[in-house]
Amino acid sequence: MSVESSRALALESVACLRQAGYLALFVGGCVRDRLLGLTPGDYDVATSARPADIERLFPDAIAVGASFGVMLRRKGGARTEIATFRSEGEYGDGRRPDAVRFEETPESDSRRRDFTINALYEDPATGEVLDFHGGREDLESRHVRAVGDPDRRFAEDHLRMMRAVRFAACLGFQIEAATAFAIRAHAAEIRRIAPERVRDELSRILTEGGARRGMEMLDELGMLGEILPEASRMKGVEQPPEFHPEGDVWVHTMRMLELLEKPSLTLALGVLFHDIGKPETQSFSGRIRFHGHVEAGVRIAGEVMERLRYSGAETEQVQALVAGHMKFMHLGEMRQSTLKRFLGQPRIAEHLALHRVDCLSSHGKLDHLHFAEEALERFGDEELHPEPLLRGEDLIAQGYAPGPRFGEILRALEEQRLEGVLHTREEALQWVLREFPNDENRAG
Repeated sequence: MSVESSRALALESVACLRQAGYLALFVGGCVRDRLLGLTPGDYDVATSARPADIERLFPDAIAVGASFGVMLRRKGGARTEIATFRSEGEYGDGRRPDAVRFEETPESDSRRRDFTINALYEDPATGEVLDFHGGREDLESRHVRAVGDPDRRFAEDHLRMMRAVRFAACLGFQIEAATAFAIRAHAAEIRRIAPERVRDELSRILTEGGARRGMEMLDELGMLGEILPEASRMKGVEQPPEFHPEGDVWVHTMRMLELLEKPSLTLALGVLFHDIGKPETQSFSGRIRFHGHVEAGVRIAGEVMERLRYSGAETEQVQALVAGHMKFMHLGEMRQSTLKRFLGQPRIAEHLALHRVDCLSSHGKLDHLHFAEEALERFGDEELHPEPLLRGEDLIAQGYAPGPRFGEILRALEEQRLEGVLHTREEALQWVLREFPNDENRAG
């Protein structure tokens, strides 16, 4: 999505609304980011026009929150939300207001917003900023502050507590004292929020910048133990100082998160969970050991991601990262076929990235990483992902009956190919006929 095209669509929407006699302004993050000298990710519009008026003016608008007066416009890759000024009633479920009332002014609208830095309105024609709650001052002092009474804001929508952490972490701000106090008081209520909503905020904390700070703030404010008790248990789990001079499992993991730059979601989660099996496997037989922590970590990562409703593909990749993070130390001892399989697995770049920050946040040695990178260059994609020398139809043509042994034959053949023993179709046929004689496998 082009930022320029989204701004153009938002400007077009504002102009059309104003021409029809309605008040319309940019609102929220796009105003905040412009004042901070950042490039806004999207542009939202707030207006005195009612939803029916917006639909009439913009036949392409889609109702994404009709009862809340929120309409979405899309054009090409651009999108902008247009929301009617509103005030809100009580929040019975800690998520959505029981009732809304449409308003005529941005000041009325601003009182229901979460944080002062998000309750800013801008006239795009003049650049004038409307600030009813000291948001510009909080931008200057780099604070995240709730609009009005923070207890009420977090009682209304519990997810705002995680949003406060996300904004503070990403922007490098502090959470204002009264706002932080209210978060601690309401922290346990985050469990009332749907797992999908918690998942989305956690994902953004891990990938939008300041992941270490975000996780540490979740811990300090009492939310980490509520949403990720498995991560909270890493605190105080000591490690062998000869391998981990930096400290316990939590400190090590936080240092890894700090080293990530714009990570994918699966890489960030892989880092967060790579040692999550250590707390339950720690033993002290001569020195600190963690026998089976990889297997435990794979299981725990799967349980957490299922609980938070991550997709199957995301879970599979994160579990692969956890399962593979200890294999780097054995690369030099692997058979060629095993090494090729490891390096040829999907998204190997994420495995390399995790291993890199794992080393840099502990002993600092990158020998195994360099070995892997050199092997990747030496083998190339053709050797790591070769076309099969034989397929099932080739075996059938030789008189082999389809069945369980087909898989055994093809796996054995792939092993020989990856080991560099077989190179051509003819060699493969001769090898199969020799190692798996026809009289054992012929149909009939």
